[in-house]
Amino acid sequence: MPRGPGREPTGPAAWRADAADLLPGIGLCLGVALLSIALQAGEEQAFGHPYVEALVVAILGGMALRTLWEPGPGWRPGIAFGAKQLLEVAVMLLGASVSLGAIIASGPVLLIAIIAVVVVTLWASYGIGRLLGLPPKIAILIACGNAICGNSAIAAVAPVIGAEGDDVASAISFTAILGVLMVLGLPLLIPFLGLGAGEYGILAGLTVYAVPQVLAATVPAGLVATQIGTLVKLVRVLMLGPVVVALSLMASRFRDAAPAQAGRRRFDPLRLVPWFILGFLALAALRSLGLVPDAAVGPITKAAGLLTVVSMAGLGLGVDVRVIGRVGGRVTAAVTLSLLLLLGVSLGLIRGLGLG
Repeated sequence: MPRGPGREPTGPAAWRADAADLLPGIGLCLGVALLSIALQAGEEQAFGHPYVEALVVAILGGMALRTLWEPGPGWRPGIAFGAKQLLEVAVMLLGASVSLGAIIASGPVLLIAIIAVVVVTLWASYGIGRLLGLPPKIAILIACGNAICGNSAIAAVAPVIGAEGDDVASAISFTAILGVLMVLGLPLLIPFLGLGAGEYGILAGLTVYAVPQVLAATVPAGLVATQIGTLVKLVRVLMLGPVVVALSLMASRFRDAAPAQAGRRRFDPLRLVPWFILGFLALAALRSLGLVPDAAVGPITKAAGLLTVVSMAGLGLGVDVRVIGRVGGRVTAAVTLSLLLLLGVSLGLIRGLGLG
């Protein structure tokens, strides 16, 4: 029965009503996510590793469904909740997988090289995007995706900078395509550049987007390349934490500078660093101190992965494909040039520092 004037529920009744409003949209996002995970499992069964991750399938599947059918008002609150709040929870949970021990174990020279690659690629990729006329937020998404860990980095950074669903979909779609091409094409550089197993492992770890893709790209070069590539990739992924925190500080500063009365606002720590970033840092600290048991890391990471896929389905369901079409050429150029830059910087450091 519709609520009449003066009959709005309060307290627990209001919470139940709000939850009921969210259920249809969240259920739809979950359905798209589970189908995407099943398709990835099918890829792994057929090929041994996924060429297209569930995260990408979810956002593309959501976009395809949105193209065929526009969700009505009853679906929209849950879809919006899945695209934003669930993604924030997923980012927070990722903190449990971060340990300072992995960084220390990689050695100072290699660690400095990884940090240098990430910083240079972030700065230069953002510049490329802006020179091509992309808005600042989508340029940041592309820069983070190329510099750190592809789709996962884009998904983690999006809520911090307040990126629109169209921007996220554009960045993930084109980054995903190049990610697959990297897996297929990078092994061809081994004889062309005369790379040893260690050198190639470092190159793959520095340039390939996702951990499963690093495994796929390094298996042809042998076990040593796979082990080194995986270690480098994991340390590179750990850079996501500092980058997300830095972006959250910068984004809040830009937001606070806009209103004329910003200087008169009361200080609020959550305006400087969002709640989910504080949660990320807290879990990372607990993990580094050994207070998050090893047995709990796997389930927490899987939960974060599932929530991320659900949120990507929500983003896809809210995307207007026509908007992506208007920026597609520039996004493709930005992602491609940024990836070539990443390859060049990585090769230069490997040769210059004698890594591998």
